[in-house]
Amino acid sequence: MDVPLWLAVIVVGWLGVKLWRPAWWLVALLLLGGYLLADSILAPAIDTAIK
Repeated sequence: MDVPLWLAVIVVGWLGVKLWRPAWWLVALLLLGGYLLADSILAPAIDTAIK
């Protein structure tokens, strides 16, 4: 069964918000920070460190 990545991220994010109930500003901060970091010059270094 192949699940698209965007669908998996949405489901995991929704479950995380429902189960742990973090503050919405924290969720927005993590999403914005991840988006900005993925488009920065640090992205190749982070990609290498993760792999």
